Amino acid sequence: MPPSEDQKVLVIAAHPDDEVLGCGGTIAKHSDAGDHVQVLIMAEGATSRQPQRDRLHAKEELSELGKAAQAAGSILGAAGVELLDFPDNRLDSLDRLDLVKQIEERIEHHRPQMVYVHHSGDVNVDHRRLHEAVVTACRPSPGQPVRRMLSFEVASSSEWQPPGSAPAFLPNWFVDISNQWQRKREALLAYASEMRPWPHARSLEALESLARWRGAQVGVEAAEAFFLLRQVV
Repeated sequence: MPPSEDQKVLVIAAHPDDEVLGCGGTIAKHSDAGDHVQVLIMAEGATSRQPQRDRLHAKEELSELGKAAQAAGSILGAAGVELLDFPDNRLDSLDRLDLVKQIEERIEHHRPQMVYVHHSGDVNVDHRRLHEAVVTACRPSPGQPVRRMLSFEVASSSEWQPPGSAPAFLPNWFVDISNQWQRKREALLAYASEMRPWPHARSLEALESLARWRGAQVGVEAAEAFFLLRQVV
């Protein structure tokens, strides 16, 4: 990632913890460079575990997730973390326009030059629908502030999609997070309720192995991998 001059960055994630899993180290690196990073989390992240969505009975869990998101953002140096309340794992039940409008509103408000979002082929339906909505909201019409769009991988979603079912995550952009890995790890620990024991893909051991492997692919200690969707220079 080349040096920046106070860039504005918007990270758009489906659920609390996706932003750290996908680009936590990169958020920290942007912060270290003096960039203004805003995190937008679209869905509430808990009620899909219920037989039927009941936000009232999930109130305590949702409150804890909100606190975890704010704590993780603080650890990584994000300027702000905004959580919306779209239904967890049900974004495919909504009109895409409803998602697009919310994203467009934030783009107009924050005027980011860079946007990070989920990979289009993830097994999680919210990730896929959000990717589509962000691509629409960031369409390159005159006056669009977004100059670079990158999609990130999320362990336990990107690699779980069977070959041929959707586009594979084939990264062409790597960010060296050797100096930021420990902060990413701390941010993951803030989401203790969302982490899983080894050998789950969302365990600390697996996530460190992924960071080391992505780093080894480009000759650094640790890295995060992305797919460059669009860049205007």
